[in-house]
Amino acid sequence: MALSLRPNCEYCDRDLPPDSTDARICTYECTFCADCVDNHLSNVCPNCGGGFVPRPIRPANEWRPGVSLSHQPPSDKRVSLSYSKDEVTEFAAKLRDTPPERR
Repeated sequence: MALSLRPNCEYCDRDLPPDSTDARICTYECTFCADCVDNHLSNVCPNCGGGFVPRPIRPANEWRPGVSLSHQPPSDKRVSLSYSKDEVTEFAAKLRDTPPERR
């Protein structure tokens, strides 16, 4: 199953198109921009407590039959946090000094 490639940062609602090199995801595909991950979230996913990695870029061209953006289009469903920004800040402060592999 392909990643959903969510279209926006859940924190600031910035557009993150499928070819964005600024998109970051956690293991559950929570999606944030690099700026929010670095400057607001301290590399702590506010939903699961995990860390982030750059989201892979899905090929725009069909280099292999049936595999490309046209065959597995990105999601158009915008997602936003279910926590307040104060709750997110408090949660990140608790976990930011623990490496993601130890959370």
